[in-house]
Amino acid sequence: MKVLHVDRNHPLIIEQFNAMGFVNDEDYVSTKEAIEEKIGDYDGLIIRSRFTIDASFLDKAKHLKFIGRLGAGLENIDTRYAKSLGIFLAAAPEGNRNAVGEHALGMLLSLFNKLNKADAEVRNGKWDREGNRGVELEGKVVGIVGYGNMGKSFAKKLKGFDVEEVICYDIIGGVEDEYARQVGIMELHQRTDVLSLHVPQTEATIGMINSEFLNKFHNDIWIINTARGKCIKTADLVGALKSGKVLGAGLDVLEYEKTSFENMFTGDGLPEAFEYLTQAENVILSPHVAGWTVESKIKLAQTVVDKIKNKFVA
Repeated sequence: MKVLHVDRNHPLIIEQFNAMGFVNDEDYVSTKEAIEEKIGDYDGLIIRSRFTIDASFLDKAKHLKFIGRLGAGLENIDTRYAKSLGIFLAAAPEGNRNAVGEHALGMLLSLFNKLNKADAEVRNGKWDREGNRGVELEGKVVGIVGYGNMGKSFAKKLKGFDVEEVICYDIIGGVEDEYARQVGIMELHQRTDVLSLHVPQTEATIGMINSEFLNKFHNDIWIINTARGKCIKTADLVGALKSGKVLGAGLDVLEYEKTSFENMFTGDGLPEAFEYLTQAENVILSPHVAGWTVESKIKLAQTVVDKIKNKFVA
């Protein structure tokens, strides 16, 4: 097996591929067009999000047997076409699910206790105890949209917080477990106090959190998004923050990210809605790092190695 690595990952992936007899080439700088010119020489491709793997690219990958993506999803790959060509696809949601669950919980607790606001004020010599009075997670109903690896990890983290209930909504039936009860969309809207998104980016989920969706909630809610930025219409979220329908938001991902997830601050200016988010005291932002821990870097690589080994070597 001859494998091309186009994103830097934990060195264990190359070390273990070498031990399995694979030949590993690394190219972290060439353009997608340059990679296309030589991809026909390779049996395997390892990528994160540097560029999209579309039909044109796959047509040139005449001998490709597998693509390993060190991340939770496969939205940067034309999965339908790849599968039609018999290419094995290995993502690694198991590798960073714990990190995502912890990050989502950290964002939620920070919002409830106004930690970003309080920290900034104390650093600037302001000591305002009443203005930083928090709220408690105990007794709240947490609604999770998307109950796969990430949603289940977040639900598990909530078990010790004496929430009233964790409920989950998913287009796939029968996903509930000991940590969350599966409900329909109406009950989600009726009971949720905290909404956490853990869905992949698909045609159905892009823009799913919009004004119409938000206004159906009976309670004013808090929102956590560690999934994909394009699932939320930012302008609609800002409108809900201004009206008080959304009490606060923790956003690890943003609508304006490039598909590589590696950059956002490009161009002549930032959208007005994003400018509002950067100034809002009830919003916490992080740069798509919920699954980006020291430990998850190892787990992601190991998960992909294990899946490819089980398929082609074991």
